[in-house]
Amino acid sequence: MSNVITLNENIKFGGNNPFVLIAGPCMLESEQLVMETAEKIKEVTTKLNVPFVFKGSFDKANRSSIYSHRGPGIEKGLELLAKVKETFDLPVTSDIHESYQAELAGQVLDIIQIPAFLCRQTDLLVASGKTNKIVNVKKGQFLAPWDMKNVVTKLQETGNDQILLTERGTTFGYNNLVVDMRSLITMREMGVPVVFDATHSVQIPGGNGTTTGGKREFVPYLSRAAAAVGIDSIFMEVHPDPDNALSDGPNMVKLDNLEEVLKPIIEIDRLVKQL
Repeated sequence: MSNVITLNENIKFGGNNPFVLIAGPCMLESEQLVMETAEKIKEVTTKLNVPFVFKGSFDKANRSSIYSHRGPGIEKGLELLAKVKETFDLPVTSDIHESYQAELAGQVLDIIQIPAFLCRQTDLLVASGKTNKIVNVKKGQFLAPWDMKNVVTKLQETGNDQILLTERGTTFGYNNLVVDMRSLITMREMGVPVVFDATHSVQIPGGNGTTTGGKREFVPYLSRAAAAVGIDSIFMEVHPDPDNALSDGPNMVKLDNLEEVLKPIIEIDRLVKQL
């Protein structure tokens, strides 16, 4: 069983606690979209009694094409996330890409997220660990789950034990990912809570040429499977209109469908943890 990481009195990762939902749009596209999405997800999670952390990226620094939208940038992005935090009394998370961003992001974020492509970047991990915030590291698509032990050690060497590890699929040939559910167990045996990234796991990286494709119809099934294995959190990107989203639309869950997607996951989580 993993260690318990306490974000606040209502949100605890690990142990035998109910799963935490980390959700929001892939990119902070606009203030209106962000605020509407945060409000609706909070309504759903409050109704279902699911702990919730809002997620939105201020910079998509690893887009397939140089012409793709990237987001509002760190200054405006953090301002918007701070507004979400204050308006809806929600913890927030976003990803950082460079070491200098850790200190700035740590002033607003409750959880600092490290992208999968950057999960081995020592300076980025050390800077994030030194903020003493919870650090959520996504396992690289190119790594075996046991390789994440070195990532955990890098963070622990900063004196920070508030570590989450996220499974988001493994490269399987060209433009395809598969999810090995065993990796959730392997990473949890390192003593850290594990997160299942349900939406990035159904990506088809670069599958549309200059953009990433995806198969969002598989999100509910993989989420249920992960809950059956036993996870501490579900990461799910959600958007009011995924087909017209500026980033990752093919794999995002439609906001109106979120409640029905979550209900079976909740039941499986309760059964597995005997809650």
